[in-house]
Amino acid sequence: MTPHPRDPHPYLADASRPRVIAHRGFVSDELAQRGVAENTRAAFTAALAAGADILETDCHLTRDGAVVLAHDADLSRVTGDPREIGAVDRVELARIFAERGGLLTLEEALAEYPRARWNIDVKSRAVAAPLGRIVARHGARVLVTSFSDSLRRTAFAAAAGERPAILPATSPGRGALVRVLLASATGSRRAVRRALAGLDALQIPERQGRIRVLTPRLVAAAHANGVEVHVWTVNDADRMRELTAMGVDGVVTDRTDLALATLRP
Repeated sequence: MTPHPRDPHPYLADASRPRVIAHRGFVSDELAQRGVAENTRAAFTAALAAGADILETDCHLTRDGAVVLAHDADLSRVTGDPREIGAVDRVELARIFAERGGLLTLEEALAEYPRARWNIDVKSRAVAAPLGRIVARHGARVLVTSFSDSLRRTAFAAAAGERPAILPATSPGRGALVRVLLASATGSRRAVRRALAGLDALQIPERQGRIRVLTPRLVAAAHANGVEVHVWTVNDADRMRELTAMGVDGVVTDRTDLALATLRP
């Protein structure tokens, strides 16, 4: 008996397909030449202006307890400053990013883009609970994920502690994804259903080393259980077409412009 897909989380309830998920915002060549960095106000404004459906970002905690949008634990790659974000106050970070597109805290991002949907990656244990408390009031337009299921659960527990009307959507960390892949390989519908319970999307790479993660079987199993499949990070037009032909629901991309021109001509 084929399981009946559950109703989608409000985060994924709209009909737009395939979803274009702007990886750390969108930094065009022109913005890059002006010194604009990823995960900044300018990058997210550009992604929305280009037509992105979802904004993907990452969070760290500053020395004075602010949850800020940033991928790396330190500033070296983006600014040349070797310090860790956790060793810098929010005000100083704002000065550093003033000419690089503008620093955003998570609270600012949710307030300044009130209709945007956010895909948020929990990057450290320190930020998990504060992040969960902040997103609790915005559950209908936030998906919380992490490579670590422990960090993801910590964020969710903090969000649940705020007693929100709607908890955020979620996708699996490494451990939960392995369980999904093993269940899919067995062909057991019951095992797949258990492994996918509580998940709203599988946000995955095509491959992890020698292991192929994305397969038609996995896509079919996810869809049979009301779970979307989003693939990262896809910047080639031909591959975007191939993935969506396979049934993938969304692509995480650095090229919002290319994805929209390719998938929604």
